[in-house]
This record gives sequence, structure tokens and C-alpha cells, in this order.
Amino acid sequence: MNILVIGSGAREHAIVRAVKRSPKNKKIFCLGSNVNPGIADLCADFTVANINHKQTITNYADKKAVDLAIIGPENPLAIGAADALWDIGVKVVGPMKDLAQIETSKAFARDLLTEYNIPGSPKYKKFSSLVGVIEFLNELGENYVVKFDGLAGGKGVKVSGDHLHSHDDAKVYCQELVEKGGVFVLEEKLIGQEFSLMSFCDGKTLKHMPVVQDHKRAYDGDTGPNTGGMGTYSDGDHSLPFLTNNDVNQAHEINIATAKALKNKFGYGYRGVLYGGFIATADGVKLIEYNARFGDPEAMNVLSLLESDFIKICNGITDGKLNRVNVRFKNKATVCKYAVPEGYPDNPVKGESIDLSNIKNPDNLFYSSVDMHNGKLIEAGSRTVAVVGIAESISAAEQIAEKEVAAVGGPLFHRVDIGTDFLVQQRVEHMELLR
Repeated sequence: MNILVIGSGAREHAIVRAVKRSPKNKKIFCLGSNVNPGIADLCADFTVANINHKQTITNYADKKAVDLAIIGPENPLAIGAADALWDIGVKVVGPMKDLAQIETSKAFARDLLTEYNIPGSPKYKKFSSLVGVIEFLNELGENYVVKFDGLAGGKGVKVSGDHLHSHDDAKVYCQELVEKGGVFVLEEKLIGQEFSLMSFCDGKTLKHMPVVQDHKRAYDGDTGPNTGGMGTYSDGDHSLPFLTNNDVNQAHEINIATAKALKNKFGYGYRGVLYGGFIATADGVKLIEYNARFGDPEAMNVLSLLESDFIKICNGITDGKLNRVNVRFKNKATVCKYAVPEGYPDNPVKGESIDLSNIKNPDNLFYSSVDMHNGKLIEAGSRTVAVVGIAESISAAEQIAEKEVAAVGGPLFHRVDIGTDFLVQQRVEHMELLR
């Protein structure tokens, strides 16, 4: 079986590793935007190309006689790469363009939940001009969020108190979005603890993965600018210490209802990974946003724990037979930490070499935004490498991850606090207070 993975970050490195572990006879191919040596070592062919160009993707898939494609990042989904691949007879893990709107349009996601009476939406309105903005801000008071309606690499959202300190600030940001010709969503800011729930989905059946908490802010103590994600942790019971069983069940139900609504709306099912970004609040679980693919870093947590045959899961997704696949994860805790360039995310160092010779467990090291230059591994300007610690407890997994990420040499930094007892306890106390 010829399998194509599209994308070349740490998430795709985790996907390729999971494919490689399958006992099935296969050849792995990768189309990426940068040279990822970790992925290249596992592939029959690794080609750097424009992964946001449908014809480039289909030509490559055709040339390599690809049977199955797994799409890692959101941009190829947004342009309809899945549709184009199905058209030439390639099975795809990743939703068609219409269904990918669940991520590519914040307004579409909110409207879908409203239309199908799916719980979990905050108060919201969408705008394409400043008409009515001040009135709605006054209604929301001091707790509001402004979200650009399209893809912005995790950087199109501005939150009151964090990025916007007055209604005037909010108005200025809304004006910027209007000038760019953008639609935006204004919504109520939710107070609580965030968590990610990703589900394998074949259009009818969902199989849920362990719940993970991501950390978007660049610096310790959840300070600094938003990033693509500095690190994540999961617990051995596949929940999190600050969540109740009811919280997790509510998130499961929202993902199930959303997949059903998408099929109802478009007449065909969502085939891929449905990733709900949720928040546990005093009034139950709410949806912050949807993603239409594996999270990064969350993919490293869950795929490191996956015991089932990943190719079997992928075939179950594409063939609509996921109900026949036993999806199992180890009952262990994980902590993932990213080493990122100094100055990231606003003004990252680029082109400096990094040293991985002190890494003890290369099997739990994932390459991300790197390149090769004169035989040396260099920083390419975004998150550089990730490490995952796996143990019986979050605390023990954190110690493993911290030791490894601190051993990466170069002009880099990482968040020391992710997965620490102190940070986890803070989350638990915050939720106890809210409840």
C-alpha cells in the first residue's frame, strides 16, 4: 500500500511514525514545505513542494500510485486537496473542502451549532463592517473575543484582558479586519479551563482520543503572545485532573452531534480527525473552536500512546467502517514540550544551527520547523523540535520531557512550567473555584 502524508512539521512526523509502526506492508511518501530529516528517514520519497497547490498534490499522488493520503495541516484542506485526491481515486484522511469549513470559518462553525441546536456555543454575532459592533460590545461588557473568520495560523483571535484592554482597542482591531476585507465574529469570552478532544470520524462513527491540554502562550505562567502551541499534557486515565467524567462526556456528545450535523447539511460524511477545542466552565462545557485535523502538539501526545494499527484506523475512516476497528491507547500520561527559536513568535531567530546530540530518546523527539544547510540542522523560524515524556503520572512524564528539551542546543527557549505539579494544581484549584 502506498501512503502519502502531506505536511512536514512535528505533527506529520508523529503521523509518519504511527504509519511506520503498522505491521501492514506499505511504502510511505511525504510532500512537505521544508526538509524534515525525521520524516525523510522513514519515507521511500520525501519531496519539498507547494502543499497548498492542488495540482501539485494530485500530480505527485498520481506519479507515486498513492492509495491513501493523510493530510496534516489545515491549508491544504481549506483549498480542497481532499476533494481533488478523491477525484483521482485516492482515499483521504481529512475532510472535503465544504466540511473543512468547520475550521476555516469561525462563523460557519458557530452557525452550524446554532442551526442544529448543539449545546456549547457562547453568545456571538458575525460582522463584515463596524455597524452594530459597539452595541454588541456593550451587551458583552468586559468579557469579549474578536475572531477573524478565516485561517490565521492561530493568531487571528484577540481576547479582552489579554490583547484588548478596552472597547476602543476592540474597535481598532475590528476596523483592521474590515479593511482587509474580512468577516469577523464577536463573541462572549468564556472563563474556565481549556482542553482538546480529537475524534477519529468516518462520517457516522466517532472513536475518541485521550483528552489533552494545550498551552498557547509563549512564556511561563501563560504570559506573552499567542503561538501555535508551546506544549501539551495528557493523563493516564485519558481525562485531565481538572475535568469531571461529565465534562468529557459532554465534549464527546458535542463532537458526535457536530459530525451528524455536517452529514445532514452536506449529504456526505466527515472523514478525518474532528478536533474540538473546548473549555470547562461553571455552566458546563463550551466549544471555543473546531479544527479539521490533528492538533500540533496534541498529535504527539495521542499518537505516542496509540496501541492500535494506525493504517487500519485510516482505512476504517476512509471506508466508513470505523465501527469495526478497535481503537486503543496506552493508559499512560504524556507531556510534550516545544523548543522554539529565541524571539518566537514575533521576531524569531532563523538559520542558526541546533544540536540534538544530547537527546537520550530520539524515538520521542519530533522535528518541526527545521532545515538542512551544509549538512547541519538549522532553525527555520517557527517551532523547532518537540519532545514527549511518557510515564505513569503527568509529574513523572514532565520530568522526562523537561530533561530532554533542556538538552537541545542552540538559540532556543521552552516553557518550563508545562505539566509541572504547580501548573496542574493551579488548573484544578481554578476549576474548583468556578464550580
